[in-house]
Amino acid sequence: MNIFDAIEQRRSVKHYDPAASMPEQDFEKLMSAMLLSPTSFNAQHWRVVRVQDKALRAKIQQAAFDQAQVSDAAELIVLCADINAWQDRPVRYWANVDESVRNVMLPMMKGFYEGKEQLQRDEALRSCGIAAQTLMLAAKGLGYDSNPLIGFDAEQVAELVNLPEGHLVSMLIAVGKAQQPARPRGGQLPLEEIVVNNTFS
Repeated sequence: MNIFDAIEQRRSVKHYDPAASMPEQDFEKLMSAMLLSPTSFNAQHWRVVRVQDKALRAKIQQAAFDQAQVSDAAELIVLCADINAWQDRPVRYWANVDESVRNVMLPMMKGFYEGKEQLQRDEALRSCGIAAQTLMLAAKGLGYDSNPLIGFDAEQVAELVNLPEGHLVSMLIAVGKAQQPARPRGGQLPLEEIVVNNTFS
């Protein structure tokens, strides 16, 4: 599918066919596409919890204000952010480059993040946002629909997936086959309202 078609056709679908499943090769394609998303210093802050257990899904659905797509979609992904990825064996992020590049990037990365807790959190969540959009567009390209959810009790979901310390739940993403189409778009703001040339007035 053309990328612009995928962008236009990707909608937040709420109702999924509970009988539809996703072949393993499609799930691997989604994850492989997501892994190509850009991150600051290539830190790859995202962590994916693929929830396949139906009982666990039912509990997450309750924590998500009983939104049916949590249980009905073919796949439920709890997209998490590792706030401390920047200091977790960072040489991994530059394993395939020349040593001279690593010798520059690693100290630069440390200087960028160290002692800046808000920045660490912000960058981890930014990375998850970019990864989520990549995943959803890839899903559309494979013929699936998706829905990013922020309507849930983050503390409950964190407990249910046994979230490690230093991590945040960024969002839930349901992926599957639509049972009902998305509602019409609510209305996009005109470009002249959102695009600013050079500086705000």
